[in-house]
Parts: sequence; C-alpha cells; structure tokens
Amino acid sequence: MHTLFDRGYLGVHPATRVLMVSPRLRQEYANGEEFYARARAHEEVAAPERRGDRPNIEFLEWHADAVFLAS
Repeated sequence: MHTLFDRGYLGVHPATRVLMVSPRLRQEYANGEEFYARARAHEEVAAPERRGDRPNIEFLEWHADAVFLAS
C-alpha cells in the first residue's frame, strides 16, 4: 500500500482521510479491486495513534495535487 501511495496510485483525501484510488491502477495493471471497493465504501484511512506519526495535512494536499494519478 505504501508503494502504491508513493507512486501515486493511491491517495488520501486531505480533509476526510478517505482512500482515493487512481483509475490508472486498473488501466495499467488490471489490478486494485480491493482498493476500489474500499474507496467506493468511503473507507477512511486510520491515522496512527502517535501524533508524531500522523501525516501532515499540507503533505496530503501536495500529494493529491502533485503525485496522485487522477487520470
């Protein structure tokens, strides 16, 4: 999951923490049904318990704009 996030196939909506899945995961790899189902269910990505381990909102915004493969 972390690798898919790093490569832009998965994202986390900055405001809602809902999982976002790029359509390119299916197009390029014919894969990702588990993630698409989680996104359709509006599954929220759990934040780590330790405050210091939680992602920065600005980073999630940057990732959604600059890395996430929206189309």
